[in-house]
Amino acid sequence: MAESNKVRIDKWLWAVRIYKTRNLAAEACKKGRVLINSQEAKPSRELHIGDMVVIRKLPVIYTYKVLGLIEHRQAAKLVQDFFEDLTSPEELEKLKIKDSFFMKRDRGAGRPTKKERRVLDQITDNFDN
Repeated sequence: MAESNKVRIDKWLWAVRIYKTRNLAAEACKKGRVLINSQEAKPSRELHIGDMVVIRKLPVIYTYKVLGLIEHRQAAKLVQDFFEDLTSPEELEKLKIKDSFFMKRDRGAGRPTKKERRVLDQITDNFDN
């Protein structure tokens, strides 16, 4: 658990298990979905203790405060020591709402019909706006 005083944002996002792979973390940075102290971050941007990290993983916008720096993945229980989750409860509620919109199809029911597809598209379009 060697700590340094600066670490790349893509490594940190991967190490604290916000993204499954470092490549996904780097892609999110390149697409402008990661902000450090309200500025877009490139994957090579260095992170410091006390920085605020905002991550847009639609439909939720997550907010984290950096408490510690880490470059290598640790056990999931240890990861909580490296950041503080400041995501508002309203943002987390969006996950529950979106999950309730999707209908579970019975096994063997096949693909949705054109009419069912239109209804599903209408529901998801209304949610995204």
